[in-house]
Parts: sequence; structure tokens; C-alpha cells
Amino acid sequence: MAMAVAHHRESSSGSINKHLCADTGKYVRYTAEQVEALERVYAECPKPSSLRRQQLIRECPILSNIEPKQIKVWFQNRRCREKQRKESSRLQTVNRKLSAMNKLLMEENDRLQKQVSQLVCENGYMRQQLHTVSASGATDASCDSAVTTPQQHSMRDSNNPAGLLSIAEETLAEFLSKATGTAVDWVQMPGMKPGPDSVGIFAISQRCSGVAARACGLVSLEPTKIAEILKDRPSWFRDCRSLEVFTMFPAGNGGTIELLYTQTYAPTTLAPARDFWTLRYTTSLDNGGLVVCERSLSGSGAGPNAAAAAQFVRAEVLPSGYLIRPCDGGGSIIHIVDHLNLQAWSVPEVLRPLYESSKVVAQKMTIAALRYVRQIAQETSGEIAYGLGRQPAVLRTFSQRLSRGFNDAVNGFNDDGWSLMSCDGVEDVIVAVNTTKNLATSNPINSLSFLGGILCARASMLLQNVPPAVLVRFLREHRSEWADFNVDAYSATSLKACSSAYPGMRPTRFTGSQVIMPLGHTIEHEEMLEVIRLEGHSLAQEDAFISRDIHLLQICSGVDENAVGACAELVFAPIDEMFPDDAPLLPSGFRIIPLDSKSGDAQDTMTTHRTLDLTSSLEVGPATNPSSGDGLPSQDMRSVLTIAFQFPFESGLQENVATMARQYVRSVISSVQRVAVAISPSGSSPAMGPKLSAGSPEALTLAQWICQSYSYYLGAELLRPDSPIGDSVLKHLWHHQDAILCCSLKSLPVFIFANQAGLDMLETTLVALQDITLDKIFDEPGRKSLCADFAKLMQQGFTYLPSGICMSTMGRHVSYEQAIGWKVLAAEENNVHCLAFSFVNWSFV
Repeated sequence: MAMAVAHHRESSSGSINKHLCADTGKYVRYTAEQVEALERVYAECPKPSSLRRQQLIRECPILSNIEPKQIKVWFQNRRCREKQRKESSRLQTVNRKLSAMNKLLMEENDRLQKQVSQLVCENGYMRQQLHTVSASGATDASCDSAVTTPQQHSMRDSNNPAGLLSIAEETLAEFLSKATGTAVDWVQMPGMKPGPDSVGIFAISQRCSGVAARACGLVSLEPTKIAEILKDRPSWFRDCRSLEVFTMFPAGNGGTIELLYTQTYAPTTLAPARDFWTLRYTTSLDNGGLVVCERSLSGSGAGPNAAAAAQFVRAEVLPSGYLIRPCDGGGSIIHIVDHLNLQAWSVPEVLRPLYESSKVVAQKMTIAALRYVRQIAQETSGEIAYGLGRQPAVLRTFSQRLSRGFNDAVNGFNDDGWSLMSCDGVEDVIVAVNTTKNLATSNPINSLSFLGGILCARASMLLQNVPPAVLVRFLREHRSEWADFNVDAYSATSLKACSSAYPGMRPTRFTGSQVIMPLGHTIEHEEMLEVIRLEGHSLAQEDAFISRDIHLLQICSGVDENAVGACAELVFAPIDEMFPDDAPLLPSGFRIIPLDSKSGDAQDTMTTHRTLDLTSSLEVGPATNPSSGDGLPSQDMRSVLTIAFQFPFESGLQENVATMARQYVRSVISSVQRVAVAISPSGSSPAMGPKLSAGSPEALTLAQWICQSYSYYLGAELLRPDSPIGDSVLKHLWHHQDAILCCSLKSLPVFIFANQAGLDMLETTLVALQDITLDKIFDEPGRKSLCADFAKLMQQGFTYLPSGICMSTMGRHVSYEQAIGWKVLAAEENNVHCLAFSFVNWSFV
């Protein structure tokens, strides 16, 4: 009996231990072999299913004594540890970045405190002088500055090599006093706030000769790599045409001195380009930092081709450069200073703000340099996503080639082979021809050697009250409203085969639609690279099943309305559908450069926040005052638009292509001017201007006429009875669910107004709406029905059209349940102003 009890107790104890082990299995230690087996599976599948875990137990005998539940818990813990490890690594990176940024901000704070102390001393000195000397003496004393500016030093002659080292050391000292000291009175760049997630700290000069900008930032690259990138100025400074090193010899501390000749492009056809003759000094500091500083030299350093240099105006680089210091934990802190005298006297007065603005220098050079270095750093770390299988460096090269090709077209330098063609008496479009342009690539198949040459038509004009970002976005997204796709097709086919020469193109019908395929973008999306597909179909019966699509490689920049002083560009070039890395490019496009407002920097910093929909401000109401400081641009905002289009041509067809190019560019200018007028606050947009078009009433008045006439003729309310009156009539009509369109009373009725649903249905905008006639939107049965009921509409004032199909401007079919037409009466004059149509329950087929 005792033995039975003991046996029962032993059996019970074993059962308890067994269950205890099962319950506490997650605490059981795994052997090294078991962990290795589980890690192999985890590398392939971090979250295996229950079937996969059971299969794992069957395939690995060493795991057979482990319960499936325990393996599930192991994988859960393993994923948790991985997540914690990544989060810990991320937080360490953020901590290092914050520490470096804190150090940078503390240094900036120290510099600002020194600047404040210096200004206080200057102020006290001036007060003392005012009390102790005569008024004339005080005036003379007040003109003296306590800070010795580098502009007080004349440039020394560089013909004496023995003096170059002393010039270099003096340049170094003056540059450091600007980068980290108080030699220049820096103020924060408008709209650029420092912070841990920003690109850096940016400032511009407030009171100094010339124009100056400064930037500080963190980059996860070593100082020597950063210096190598920044010294290769043509790779990141889009306006740099060439940089030649004429002399280089070693200096003290392992440094080097170089004599450079640099040429830069002119941003517009209205001003000459600039060149520079400078000394560049590269040296190391005692604290481990690296400095690359530069300044202009006197003398006639003009490169090997003195005749080519005659096309340039010699500008001056005041002590500028880069201070690069290593950071604890990796990376570097960069200080960049650009200080220039761009000789503004040599350009027309309207363009002088462009050459006297530190904000322009900051956007084009200082900020661009820091952003480019950070772009390379992110590409190196693998943070940049590839587009269509292209490496980031390849995409960058395409962007640079597009920019350089467009700058070449705008400038048309003689040493590149460009010469002006005889003008037809109208100077609005300049036509230049280049019969020596070498577009041959490393691949002979992609060579354009069969072409007779390249022809460029270019023009510049002044825009008033047109936000560059808004205009560029409109041009990008609504290409059909300014471009002739047959001209695009000519350029594209001419680059493929010489048999497609103008004017013998194969007939093609373009639907007007475009598909934007993104390739890549810069870190802050300030520039986008994309491929545009323009859809077309051949009209020839034998080519009915062959795609005639056009492909364009395009860069778009400056679409951020909050960027201060940035120019906006849309540059594109026809490419083959499967374009190789060395495909020949003939860039064309638009550049819009904002000029400083006459009313000062405060007005410049206003943000527009207007979309491409020219009536989006209807949310605010038509009584918005553009000058009231409500976020709209100031009334004296000006910008310069430069247009350049390039066309290849074969021998014997130069005159034909020149005539086509001149006419085409004039038509583009006309379209852009029409868009600009609509976008301008003083233009014809119903949201921003008083008139819809010439001779039309105000938008609010027309909306009231539409609703009153609908009620008069049909005995019902167009808007809901509870809709408020007054300005909100326009708003409610604009957001009405049915498509409402108004057309003129002409022999060929043209649309003059549409609400949002109407624009959506026709897939157009208010700008292009005025080019659409009433008969164009209906199919054949719809046109017959309209003709049959048109007399009824004019006699009794309204008519009902049966359900049918109409066409959008993109060629898409739109079905509608019913269409109602009625006459719109002008209340004051009691006559018919226009006709209105409402398409009920419409949808795309």
C-alpha cells in the first residue's frame, strides 16, 4: 500500500513537472545548434506560418523536442529584438545629428553674440562722436566702419608667383571671418528655418558690397570627399559652363594653390554671361578641418580663347569658400560662403535686381551646393530609390545634360558654333543655327551625324504678377494647352531617322493626353526628373496598330511656392522609348526667374498657395483683395520668362525649319501670355479678376444670371432652396454636382464659363475652355439632337435633350442622363447674354 502511494506521488510529481515545463517552455535554453537553425529560417522568413514551423520541426531533428508554440514565441522575440536594434540604431543616428546640430547652433549663437557686441560698440562710438564733434565731423565719422571689409582691399597682380601665397593666406583669413566671424552682417534667409530635419542654416548679407550668402549644414561624408565634390563646380552649379585649372603648385601644410578661369551661363537672353579669374587655396587647419577658399585676381586671365572671352563680362569673387570640419561619430559640418560682385551695371535696368540679390546667389549656388553634397551622401548610403532600373548617378547625369543643353541654347556662344540667322524684321524671336553641333555619343548608332544642323528659336519677356511656381506647374500638367504635338513628333522622329524630316511627317492623331512617369527627384523634391509619354495614333490605315507615342525626358524645378528667390524651370528633350544612358538630347523649355519686388523683402516672402485650378480661390470668394496681405503675391511682383526651343534639320531644309520654329515659338508665347494673364491677380480669372473675358460680366453677376434665368424659364431652382444668397451663389454654383457650361451667342458658339464639374467633364481648364466650341463636345447623334432642339431653345427659352454621349478634350467618352439648355438673361438689360447647359448625372464611359 505504501509502495502504491509512493508510486502515485512519484507519478503525480512527474506529471506536474511535465506540465510545468510545458507552461514555462519559453524559459528553456536553446542549444547553439538550435539557435543557428532558427536563425537560418529567420533570415529567409522572419514571420513563418504555422505550417512552415511544423515543416521546420520535421526537417530539423534537433528541434524535434521543442513545441511549435515555443518556436512561435522564439520568432516573436526575435522580431522584437530586431525591431529594438533598428530603433536603437536610428535613435543613435538622430542623437549624433542633434548633437552636431546643437554644436552648430551654439557656434552660430556665439557668432551672433559677438556681432551684437560689435554693433553695440559701434553704436556707442557713434553716439560719443555725435556729442563731441561738430555736425560735419560727426557726419564724416559716422561713415567710417569699425569692421574692415574685404572690399577695401584692391586685387593684387597675380603675375608675381611669390605673392600668391600671401594672397592665399589673406583670402583664408577673410573667408574664415565671414564663415564663422562677424565680417559680414548676416541675416536669416527668408523662409528657411533651421532645425534637426532641415538641410541647414542659411543666411544672406544685409549690408555689404556685392551679394553674399552663407550656409551651414551636416553631411554624412568625410571632409576630403566633400571637398572633392564641391571643387568640381560644373557638376552641381548648373550655371557653370566651364572651369579650367591653369596653374597648380603646392603650398604649406600640404595645401595647394590653383589659378582658375571660370565661365558661367547667362540665365536669360537679355544679359551677357559672366566669367571669373580666381585663385583657389586648399589647406588643412590645426583642428582637423579642411578649407577651400577662393578670390578674384587682377590681370587678364581669359583662357585659351580670347575671342570667346569677349562674349563675357568679367565679374569678381570676393573671399569665399568652404570650411569642412569632421564630426564626432562620422560625417562633417560644412560652412559655405559665396560673396560676389556680378557687375550689375552691365545688364538692363529691369534685370539688375537679379544681379543685386543675395537671395538669388543663395538659391543658385550656396543652397544648391549643400543640397548636392547631401544628395551624394544619401545615394552613397543607399537611401535614394532607383527609377526604371537607373542608378542615381545616371539620373543625375541626365538632369545635368538637360540643364547644360538648355543653357547652351539660351546663350548661343560663338565658340560652340552658333550664329544668328537673318531676321524677318520682327525681333521678338531670335533664331540661331549651328551646323557644327556635335551630338555624337560613344555609341555610333546614337550619333546625329546625318543631320544638317541644329536650329534654336529663343525669346525672353517680362511677366507681371505671375507666380513662377504656378506657371511652371500649369505648363507641366497642361501641355496640350500650349504645345503642338506634331512639332514634338517632328523633333522626336528627326532624332531617330533622317527619313522623317519636316515637313514630310506621317499623319498622326494625338489624343492630347500625357502620362508622367517619375524617374527620380532630389532630396527636397526641388527638382523632378521624369519621362513624359504623349499618346498618339497613326491615321494611315497600314499603321493603325502601330503606336505613335512620343517620349520626352523632362526636368521640372521651382514648383515650391514657398522657396524664396528660386527660379522655376521646365526643360524637356525627345528620347527613344528605350533610351540608352548616352542618348543624344536636344533640350527645349521654359525658365522663369523672379525679380525682387520693388516693395521690399517683406513682400517677397509672401506665399501664394494657389493651385493650378484658376478658380480654386472661389473658396475665398471673388472679393479677395490681392493687396491685402492675405497670402497673395504683391501687385508689383515681376519675373523674366525665357523660352528656347531646339529643332534638328537636314541639309536643304534649314529655311523651312526656321520658318516653322519661328511660328511655333510665337504661338507658344501667345499661349503662355494667355495663361499668365489668367493666373495673374489682375487677369481674367473669375476668382482673382473682375471679368471672365473681354465684354463679360463679373463671375458673381454671371452666376446670379444663370440661377435667375433657370428659375424663370423652368419654374424650379437650380440651387437648393436653402442655399444662401450673395457671394455664396458663385461658390454653390461652382461646386454643383451637375456639369454647368455657358456658351456665347455666335454662329459658332464658344464656351465662356464652366463650373468645376463642367471642367472635370471636359477635362480642361478655364483658360483652354474659351477655345472649345459647342459642337465639338457632342458625338454625331448628340449634334443632330442639338440641332433639332436648338430652335425650340431659342423660341421658348429652354429645352430638354435626351441622354447621350459627349467627348472630353482628352478624347474620352462621357455619358449623361439628361441635358438641359436655357437662355441666360442679363437682368439689367433684359436681353440674352449667353446659353447655359446642365448635364445631369454624367460619368466617363
